[in-house]
Amino acid sequence: MNFLESIRVSLRALRANKLRSALTMLGIIIGVAAVIAMVGIGNGATASITAQIQGMGSNLLTISPGQSSSGGVSGGAGSSNNLTMEDVAKIQVGTAIKAVAPITNTNAQVVLSSGNTSTSIVGTTESYENIKNVTIARGRNITKLDVSSNARVAVLGPTVVENLMGDVNANIIGKSIKINNVPFQVIGVTTATGSTGFQSSDDMITAPITTVQGRLLGRKTVRSILVSASSEDLMQTAQEELTATLRKAHKIPVGKDNDFRVQNQADMLETMQSVTQTLTMLLGGIAGISLLVGGIGIMNIMLVSVTERTREIGIRKAIGAKSSDILLQFLIEAVVLSILGGGIGIALGYGGSSLVGKALSLSTSISPSSVLIAFGFSAAIGIIFGVFPARKAAAMDPIDALRYE
Repeated sequence: MNFLESIRVSLRALRANKLRSALTMLGIIIGVAAVIAMVGIGNGATASITAQIQGMGSNLLTISPGQSSSGGVSGGAGSSNNLTMEDVAKIQVGTAIKAVAPITNTNAQVVLSSGNTSTSIVGTTESYENIKNVTIARGRNITKLDVSSNARVAVLGPTVVENLMGDVNANIIGKSIKINNVPFQVIGVTTATGSTGFQSSDDMITAPITTVQGRLLGRKTVRSILVSASSEDLMQTAQEELTATLRKAHKIPVGKDNDFRVQNQADMLETMQSVTQTLTMLLGGIAGISLLVGGIGIMNIMLVSVTERTREIGIRKAIGAKSSDILLQFLIEAVVLSILGGGIGIALGYGGSSLVGKALSLSTSISPSSVLIAFGFSAAIGIIFGVFPARKAAAMDPIDALRYE
């Protein structure tokens, strides 16, 4: 019997038991679909986090306070209030450092006539716009003069404008808003960017840091300092310069730990990508277990099929079929079941990852390699778990098989 004839006989046998064949494929279908969907969602999550971190700014370095300690109890990272505007002034813009912007922030109630909203207030300087890739849609940005003169001016995100006036395109430039009952004049509206970080820049108000410190917070400390390196290649150099400058400013002796942290955007990106890729592999591995379960199901059904078709095997051997023909026929049946199940699983995996991606607002990404791996694995499952039943059928003695009732 040639190979094509073996395929036709195998397909005919599978069609004779449609429901059983479908149920046998179900394990493979679920396994492949789960693997494809989990990998797609994981890749989408990685891409989303990468975009968020990159959206935080260009070649960004973030300086944050260290941890405070009271009575031997640590307050956690960032709990110390030891960064000041004096620290910012000592950071020199030069070959490695392109721009510096201090940050202090709070949440506040913002009121305009009958409209009001609760949003994040960020106190900063004129450099913030370039470091964070912020563009002004209308009006102007904060200037150096605004900062030095403690001007009560504010730049609003489009979501804030919509919440206050009911229309994102409403003319709000020049109007007076109250932030925690302190009047500020609106001088600009930023371009909508969506969520480009761990906080949406659309639902945020920026104002001169000196004004926020004096009028809203009543303290002179800085929450963090954003530094833009001149290029990606100079980020490490900039980080070393910042560390040396702040250690000198804080009079930290040699051998003592820093009382601040300098976070490198590239390091943060690499860490987050590593975490999401590990989670993707973990989820894919868990989903892959169902493929093994599906393979066991195929082996179980094929063993049943061998038992049911014992007389058929005896007759075929009696009229000249070789053991290799019997082996090939049952092996093809197992592989066909797994490949059909794999194909259906890939289609369902694509659909499932798209639906979950839309529900979670993620742009899922399924690589061709993951599809090939899942499909190849399903075919391998058919071969591996089909060999034993096929060998059992091929090894039957024709006389014993003919006598089987």
